Amino acid sequence: MAAVPGAPSPVRSRTPVFAPPNSPASVTNAMAGPASNTSQSIILREGDALKIVFPGAVNLNTDQFIRRDGKITLQLVGEITAAGMTPTQLQEEILKRYADQLLTKEVSVSVYSSTFPVFVTGAVIHPGKILVDRPLNELEEVMEAGGFDYSKADTKRILVIRNENGVLKNIRINLKTALDGKASQPISVKHSDIIYVPEKFQWF
Repeated sequence: MAAVPGAPSPVRSRTPVFAPPNSPASVTNAMAGPASNTSQSIILREGDALKIVFPGAVNLNTDQFIRRDGKITLQLVGEITAAGMTPTQLQEEILKRYADQLLTKEVSVSVYSSTFPVFVTGAVIHPGKILVDRPLNELEEVMEAGGFDYSKADTKRILVIRNENGVLKNIRINLKTALDGKASQPISVKHSDIIYVPEKFQWF
């Protein structure tokens, strides 16, 4: 059905139910029913790729990438700040923006790809920012940075600096255990983690 500006219609929305945030690749929508606790906990951020579907106005369907400024740009209504919202909140904001232009008051927002930055520094081959697009642990992230500089790296005292609700938390990890092929408990990287590989203490 085509979009008809100004036509009255009862508001109906489709609330997405999302897979767990750590599941790989995509997040899908159910077309009806109350939002799950998981969907309420997902916060959109820079780097997320969104699929936005208008069942009653397919000409408005679009794939959007949340830019570094946290915004997306939609036909007819321009820019919307998506970062910081849940998918459900973004759906509601989109419906408000299109309120006078949609006959069928429905929109579906799903996340089909998500990337976030992790910073690896210290005694690694290629220190710097790495964009993560799949579940990784700290050892895998170091490998993404080219691996350890074994002439310098102290693999027993890896430091992960993590921002949790505005508070910096320091986590010490012994990755030598994993490198030696022994059982270890991996820790998944999170948004904006800083992984620091210190140098071995040397006597001069």
